[in-house]
Amino acid sequence: MKILKISLKNKSYDIYIDRNIVTSIGKYIRKIYSGKKIAVVTDSNVDKLYSNILIDSLSKEGFETSKLVIKAGERSKNLDTLKDIYKYFCESRIRRSDIIIALGGGVVGDITGFAASTYLRGVKYIQVPTTLLAQIDSSIGGKVAVDLTFGKNLVGNFYHPEAVFIDPEILNSLNSKFFNDGMGEVIKYGLINDKNFVQKLMNYKDKDELLCNIEEIIYTCCSVKKEIVQMDEFDTGERMKLNFGHTFGHAVEKIFNYEKYTHGECVALGMAYITERSEKRGYTKKGTYETIRRILNKYNLPCEMPEVDKRLLFEAITLDKKTQFDIINLILLKEIGKANIVKLKLQELKNYIDI
Repeated sequence: MKILKISLKNKSYDIYIDRNIVTSIGKYIRKIYSGKKIAVVTDSNVDKLYSNILIDSLSKEGFETSKLVIKAGERSKNLDTLKDIYKYFCESRIRRSDIIIALGGGVVGDITGFAASTYLRGVKYIQVPTTLLAQIDSSIGGKVAVDLTFGKNLVGNFYHPEAVFIDPEILNSLNSKFFNDGMGEVIKYGLINDKNFVQKLMNYKDKDELLCNIEEIIYTCCSVKKEIVQMDEFDTGERMKLNFGHTFGHAVEKIFNYEKYTHGECVALGMAYITERSEKRGYTKKGTYETIRRILNKYNLPCEMPEVDKRLLFEAITLDKKTQFDIINLILLKEIGKANIVKLKLQELKNYIDI
């Protein structure tokens, strides 16, 4: 088992990484929670595979559990689903002394974490991420949110879990599309922080070899995020670099109504698009875009921006959380492994969109 501890000013918690940990999770939760009642929120895909395994483990430790299943997919990360979760908490008579478990991917983790942060002004919760993307990114660092029709994650909070339990064995049940979705974020960590990690990813001969090394990959990504979150918990400086590719990626997600592309695919599109443009403008070292294009192709991720109305793209970006007054914080690469936060006026951003 690999364990990472995130140590913040007002909160510390552990990230446990171990194969099949979901089957014995109850004994670890017993060490950090002395109560009885646990509320589990999961989605319709994960429920069929892992809810019973999780609940059996909890029952062996004497926990009393209940469960809410929400519809799988990004379109469930909205205020209507949030109301359903609050209703479930009320009907289950969840109190501040109880604990909540988010069992699922990024959608479940984000919306359950936000519900936990606001119900009774805060109930403790635990993340059990079941996708690669959630395991290496969204379950860590305390960002929780729901989407609005105007854009992604526009209603949110910083609210850290009591623990994160990562079971790499679960990834074997992911189809290729959603495994590759997570690889979009894995690649991002290398591009902003470590060119050697990018080279490692390029050198794996196939998915089987990558899966043999998946625990180390997860540990590497979580370690990078841990260090960045500890430096900048509230996303005012260094943590912004984790948003590389997200400004344009979130905009594409919204334009296609969260249906055509996954989050990781949109991050891939965003990373390639902005790097091609910044390289042409002389900011980014020549050849960087080609490296990104090759590694995205290797992991079957898109790197060509789809045909979209440029005005709609710009409009979606102006609602991004990284926009302040008429300035946007854009993450650009100087070269592979070195990212910078660049402040651009929104009018200047138009040059990157060819408006």
